Amino acid sequence: MFDNLTDRLSKTLKNVRGQGRLTEENVKETLREVRLALLEADVALPVVKDFLERVRERALGKEVQASLSPGQSMVKAVQAELVEVMGKANEGLSFRTQPPAIILLAGLQGAGKTTTVAKLGRWLKETQKKSVGVVSVDVYRPAAIKQLETLANDNDLTFFESEDTQNPIDIAKNAVTLAKKKFLDVLIVDTAGRLHIDDEMMDEIKGLHKAIKPIETLFVVDSMTGQDAANTAKAFNDALELTGIVLTKADGDARGGAALSIRHITGKPIKFIGVGETTDALELFHPDRIASRILGMGDMLSLIEDVERNADKKKADRLAKKIQRGKGFDMDDFKEQLEQMIEMGGVSKMLDKLPGMTEVPSDLKDKINDKEIGRQIGVINSMTKEEREYPEMIKGNRKKRIALGCGQDLQNVNRILKQHKMMQKMMKRMKKGNMANMVRGIKSNMRGMRAN
Repeated sequence: MFDNLTDRLSKTLKNVRGQGRLTEENVKETLREVRLALLEADVALPVVKDFLERVRERALGKEVQASLSPGQSMVKAVQAELVEVMGKANEGLSFRTQPPAIILLAGLQGAGKTTTVAKLGRWLKETQKKSVGVVSVDVYRPAAIKQLETLANDNDLTFFESEDTQNPIDIAKNAVTLAKKKFLDVLIVDTAGRLHIDDEMMDEIKGLHKAIKPIETLFVVDSMTGQDAANTAKAFNDALELTGIVLTKADGDARGGAALSIRHITGKPIKFIGVGETTDALELFHPDRIASRILGMGDMLSLIEDVERNADKKKADRLAKKIQRGKGFDMDDFKEQLEQMIEMGGVSKMLDKLPGMTEVPSDLKDKINDKEIGRQIGVINSMTKEEREYPEMIKGNRKKRIALGCGQDLQNVNRILKQHKMMQKMMKRMKKGNMANMVRGIKSNMRGMRAN
């Protein structure tokens, strides 16, 4: 996510770190590179101009601490301004209304509204403990109604039926009535994709909005459309009072122009960000955390929240107690952690949240993927029960036998033994055998791979 922007900004800010102090000249030179990075990321020009001016004021202002190096001062200024331009803090959903709280989703066709309805419903159910109903008023695309029904059933959401022969307002009113009868906390309404220049369709959604009076009206927009996403959101907001934005397909967006432009242009907060195709791939949009990711500092808070939400807590507690009793972290424990990582969506979802990933060579990043985890598990499966319990006994001939058994070379066996040793030391040091510690150890494992 935002890979190109992250690489450009990281390299640019790295160049100023060798300077003795920040001056008009080196700040000007750095900001020239930052400007190019932002424009390449398709950030809207008015946003870029304001951003650079405020960074310049911060970098040369009195508030820059004398104890900070020039590089730290510049990074601090850029990070603070990134947070400012994206909205300071996450603005959550409002439920201050008589249930059900109605959430209306609007947007262009193909932005991912229907999938976002299911993602949001699942997020509300799992993290907010809300009972959720969903309904589609997209009478122009019967397949959308069927798609939402399938997604609702898969995620245990209450689905209210609709037909393409019905009026959208009648469908929505009926769903509200049924949601009240079922005592649901939330009703999410999926609408048809429409262009802001289509007067007839815009009149329809205005009428729908007036009829059901949603507490939240969210504009769903494809982040890969860059600053066009911000301009489209503004046009919709001019016609329909939005309460927030949902950025979709951010996992495929290497630029980041939409995330950096929307708040400035529309005045509306980004509330959620879609980071994958599965219904669990929806995150709250935290400007400070996204700013850290953009600058290559990672986002450990979000990563640990993912772990706590998705990891098998019973297994984690069992491992924690085992290590606290002084028992070692053996190969079976390591295998269990690797399997949990795959169940959580794979290591690829975690990489951009790890600090310092910009310093890891791209060819090495490519090696750290779910296939690599599968190969590591294959090596462990080729060990005997005794070898998994006491990996220190694995020497010459045993290594050859394990390599032959899993169909891999000896180098891979040595690598996993080294990675296990690193994890073992880390687990002992932290005294908590949970997935959060596994996550913290990924970078150490990558260094181990590099050394081989």
